[in-house]
Amino acid sequence: MKLSDYLITKTNTLRTTNIIDVKTESLSVKTYTFKDKQCAKAKPGQFLMLWIPGIDEIPLSILNTTTEKGIISVAVKNVGNATQHLHNMNPGATIGIRGPFGNSFTQNHGNILLIGGGTGTVPLIFLAKNLSNKTKKITFITGAKTKNELLFMDQLSNVCQEKNNLIATTNDGTYGLQCLVTEPLATLLNQEKFDAIYTCGPEVMVKKIFELTQKHKLPLEASLERLMRCGMGLCGSCVIGKYRVCRDGTVFNEEQLNEIKEELGTSKLNFSGNKIPI
Repeated sequence: MKLSDYLITKTNTLRTTNIIDVKTESLSVKTYTFKDKQCAKAKPGQFLMLWIPGIDEIPLSILNTTTEKGIISVAVKNVGNATQHLHNMNPGATIGIRGPFGNSFTQNHGNILLIGGGTGTVPLIFLAKNLSNKTKKITFITGAKTKNELLFMDQLSNVCQEKNNLIATTNDGTYGLQCLVTEPLATLLNQEKFDAIYTCGPEVMVKKIFELTQKHKLPLEASLERLMRCGMGLCGSCVIGKYRVCRDGTVFNEEQLNEIKEELGTSKLNFSGNKIPI
C-alpha cells in the first residue's frame, strides 16, 4: 500500500471516543470536547465527520485542538434530527469520528481581516488563534440575527487584542451595529489595506464579500458550507461548479470563487441531488 493510500484509509476509518465536556454557548449552539489523536492534528479550515450512533453522521468545522493531548472541540448548532440528538448527549456518551478532511486556510501574515456569520465563526476562531502571535493586526467582523446568537465573543476579543478591532453586527440591533456584516466590511475596505481576508458563513454572505474584495482587488479565502454526506468527494452532494467542497475545499481562494461565481450564493444540491435555490 502506498503511503498516500494509507493516510487516506487512516483518516477515513471510523474511531469511537467519548465526550469529555459539553458547554452551552447559546440557545441553539453547544461546544463538544473529546479525544481523537488524528483530528487533533487538524489545521484551521479542516472538518470532521461526527457519528451519532443509530442516528446519522454530520460534518463539523473544528473549533480548537490541543495536539499534544489529542483533544479537539467542535461547536454544534441544533438544526435538525441528528444535531438535536447530539444536543441531548452528555459527557461520557460515545460518538464516532472520521477525519480530518479537506484543505486548510493559507496562514498569511501582516494586517488580517476575518468575517464570520453565525457558526461560520468556528473555523475562523481556530485560524485567528493560530495567527495571533504571527500577525501585525487581526480585525474580526462577526454577525448574527440577535445578541443571543453571537458566538465566542470573549475568545474573539482575546485574539483581536484591541476593542476597536472586533466589530459585531446583529439583524435586530440588539448588539453592536444593526446591519449585515457586509456593511462595515465595505467601509473598512475603503479605509484600510489588508494583506489577507478570510470568511465563512451563509453562502449569500460569502458571495457579497467576494464581490466586495474583487472590487478592491484584495486576496480572499472562503470556507464554504454545503451538504456533505461522505467527506471524501464520493457522493457528490456538495458539488458547486466543477468542485466538490469536501474534497477540493472547504477553503477556496478568489480565483476558484471566480470560477463558480454564477452558482455561488444562488443554488445548491438537496438530499435528492436536485439543484434548488439558496
